Amino acid sequence: MSPSPSPQARENPDPQELPAPIPWFVVLLVALMLTFGLVYITLANVETPSHWGDDRTAAELQGSRPAGGAAINGAALYASLCVACHQANGAGVPGVFPPLAGSEWVRGRDAQLARIVLQGVSGTLTVKGVDYQGVMPAFKQQLGDAEMAALLTHLRSQWGNGAAPVSADTVATARKSLETRDAPLAGNTELSADAP
Repeated sequence: MSPSPSPQARENPDPQELPAPIPWFVVLLVALMLTFGLVYITLANVETPSHWGDDRTAAELQGSRPAGGAAINGAALYASLCVACHQANGAGVPGVFPPLAGSEWVRGRDAQLARIVLQGVSGTLTVKGVDYQGVMPAFKQQLGDAEMAALLTHLRSQWGNGAAPVSADTVATARKSLETRDAPLAGNTELSADAP
């Protein structure tokens, strides 16, 4: 009687997956898409488009004065620059970002408010009897005098603040007083001497 084969000899080999080439139509489709993309980018006039999707010119989107002498929209500036921290209703975020509604700094002297928004604030700032810690960014590089005046006028006319409008001349004077300064205003320490 012959010996039986070992258990390993009785096993079938493990199945293997053979390499499958990418279908030719997939390769062709990807090549056509890449070619189209390169041609589109090469021929597109991205430097001087006459209009953007909502009929604003490139100058308007870059923050220049609106075309045709239109008034600057302080509410739109607030919505794009301030609403994330101070909220749409001006109430801020309790314990984190101070409210603008009823704020003594917003309703106070217009030149002081201009300095705060132009230069930013760091450290402790007391608003409506509550201390806030943090840093408010400076906006003097982002907004011109007319844009800043429109924004500040919006703040002073909303949420029951009822304060007088801010002129571009007031902003220009405040900007000039901050020309040589890089650091933000030092909260209560610096602003209390010139409080509203």
